[in-house]
Amino acid sequence: MGLLDRVTAAARDRREHARKEWSESSFWDMERLRFPLISSSGRQDQERIENDFEGYAAGIYKRSGPVFSLMDVRAKVFSEARFQFRRYRNGRPGDLFGESTLERLENPWPGGTTGDMLARMLQDADLAGNGWLTYHAGRIRRMRPDRVTIVLGSRSEPDGDMPAGYLPLDVEVLGYMYSPQALGSDGDIFLLPSQVAHFAPIPDPEAHFRGMSWLTPLLREVSADTAATTHKLKFFENAASPRFVVRVDANMEPEKFKRFRAIMEEGHAGVDNSFRTMYLGGGADITPLTFDLRQLDFKAVQGGGETRLASAAGVPPVIAGFSEGLAGSSLNAGNYSAAKRRFVDATMRPLWRNAAGSLATLVDVPKDAELWYDARDIPFLHEDARDAADIFQVRMETINSAVREGFTADSAKAAVAAEDENLLVHTGLVSVQLQPPGTPHTAPPAEDR
Repeated sequence: MGLLDRVTAAARDRREHARKEWSESSFWDMERLRFPLISSSGRQDQERIENDFEGYAAGIYKRSGPVFSLMDVRAKVFSEARFQFRRYRNGRPGDLFGESTLERLENPWPGGTTGDMLARMLQDADLAGNGWLTYHAGRIRRMRPDRVTIVLGSRSEPDGDMPAGYLPLDVEVLGYMYSPQALGSDGDIFLLPSQVAHFAPIPDPEAHFRGMSWLTPLLREVSADTAATTHKLKFFENAASPRFVVRVDANMEPEKFKRFRAIMEEGHAGVDNSFRTMYLGGGADITPLTFDLRQLDFKAVQGGGETRLASAAGVPPVIAGFSEGLAGSSLNAGNYSAAKRRFVDATMRPLWRNAAGSLATLVDVPKDAELWYDARDIPFLHEDARDAADIFQVRMETINSAVREGFTADSAKAAVAAEDENLLVHTGLVSVQLQPPGTPHTAPPAEDR
């Protein structure tokens, strides 16, 4: 049996944890991550976070307002970046430049742009911890995270005779198995690592090569936020008033009590019956049992949950527009700028760097360069342009100073760009203040004039 046949068979049986384990366990195999959401309809199974990609998409992304807002902010900023090649000089990064091979990233599919591609990459990584792309038939193709299996191999265990969960020291990725229909179905496609861009910004601590969704530690937070939203909805559905007990005469017949309850609910249940006058008779009285939203400090409770979600997403609450981020001094110019800088430097730039490294497998990278992101034209970073201008001015002053001290202009520019003074080349000329009296003038070489 050939290698492709072996890994194909193992990928189909991976959920059964066969003795010959050739694939890294799926992110969705961790059943302990299953936490049900609180259902607003009384049927718990209608709002359960299922332990698969569709479950995360339907149970979290499409049902949680705070999670949607955080993912939307991340995607909008992340998708603004472009890609260029960055040249290296003596191990130091240099200038950015473009080549025709970048066209496949600029136009990944008909009508698609770099931003469209990046938005799908980040969405998959946010929900599944992993985003996979490949170049096939003249365009970039997205592979659903739940249809991809990471296939592992080892030279010390060439026949795959490994117990379940055993990983030798020299384990490595042999490739990726893509299932067009469902995992283990016929028609699986095996792709080499050089054919796949694997975007996994958060490593899963229980795996070697798989990523983890930042939503995984927050399932209980999402459940709590959904429960709070359901509580608010029920508050308004029940006349926006506290829940109460109605006491009636103990001798009232059951049929009369049923009619009395039906009349009460018809006249006072629901938001449309708010503030209507209540008329009681027959010895009935009312005793409130609960508090209103202000007494429950509902805003603080829900705002605290949103802040914890924002922290895990790497998005300051003021950037996401959450209530706790819009209070007090958070909107002051200095505080907002600091929050935005934190978001860009600690969240966006690592994501862009990771995406550039992942997508490098899909383009022909020049030998002396690397694929890198270009964030110079992103409107969200315009305040950084002022800092960039200050840095540029300092660099120009440094170049001018070096030229005045006798170094060549080209070497001064290269040394400043690479931050390496060893690149400076002196012309042999110094200022007249440092020359002995009567020293004849010597013209510089023609190439330095």
